[in-house]
Amino acid sequence: MTETEILLANPRGFCAGVDRAIEIVNRALEKHGRPIYVRHEIVHNKFVVDDLREKGAVFIEDLADVPRGATLVFSAHGVSKAIRKEADERGFRIFDATCPLVKKVHVEVAKRRNEGYDIVMIGHSGHPEVEGTMGQSETGMYLVETEDDVGRLVVSDNEKLSYVTQTTLSVDDCQRVIDALKRKFPYITGPKQDDICYATQNRQDAVKFMAPQVEVVIVVGSRTSSNTNRLRELSATMGCTTYQIDSAAELKAEWIVGKTRIGVTSGASAPEVLVRDVVARLKALGARSVRELDGITENITFPLPKGLSSIQTIR
Repeated sequence: MTETEILLANPRGFCAGVDRAIEIVNRALEKHGRPIYVRHEIVHNKFVVDDLREKGAVFIEDLADVPRGATLVFSAHGVSKAIRKEADERGFRIFDATCPLVKKVHVEVAKRRNEGYDIVMIGHSGHPEVEGTMGQSETGMYLVETEDDVGRLVVSDNEKLSYVTQTTLSVDDCQRVIDALKRKFPYITGPKQDDICYATQNRQDAVKFMAPQVEVVIVVGSRTSSNTNRLRELSATMGCTTYQIDSAAELKAEWIVGKTRIGVTSGASAPEVLVRDVVARLKALGARSVRELDGITENITFPLPKGLSSIQTIR
């Protein structure tokens, strides 16, 4: 095999919102015991979900599947007002693992709706974050995903219009949709700061830096993860042969035969242990060296909910 070098993108892997969400489930299990019910996958990663399930987490979509009085965790993606109301009415003990950056979008929606604005959300239909954000208001919400959707969009008031975005979108694709909205609706306003989260943007920038230096990119993370899918799409758009895998077991030797540089990154919901496993597998297939690329150091942390901050975690 040709001597091969592995380049590791920086940053990669867990963001502060994912760290916080997983910690909330672990601490809730420690404090209240199993089972702990979680509405939707806490984050979109099979390894993480399977690990928490073994510890006693039960992942559900319908609140009717949760016994009255049980402990319920809302996932990092957030939930609609209707889900919150139903959970309260059913008497659950609730811990909210909604990412604070998603919560910021919810606050923006509430603020603009109170000011009389209709809201255009840029996001992927069916994604739980989108469902949660769209569910912050019963009326006055529109969803677009592409520039074509903008072309077809009809709103009730062109001059009282604002937009928000899903936090895990492609930065470049999202900007094109925003530009299309501004062309069609010149009076549309947006948030003071971009809704796309720092971790999503940083990981996309890291791929942009890495991709020109390698022949193949391996993206570690589940197909259900929006931000991970965007990394795969971005790498492929830049002309790199790109593969997305959940674990090292899915890596195929033929992908790297004759290649001298292989790039590895991971989505914001993929733990670093999976990257280490992929590196070990690449070494077993003949890779000779590993190099961490330069990148932004992320020092952001988010506080835990009251009642869980002093609990020891299960490891």
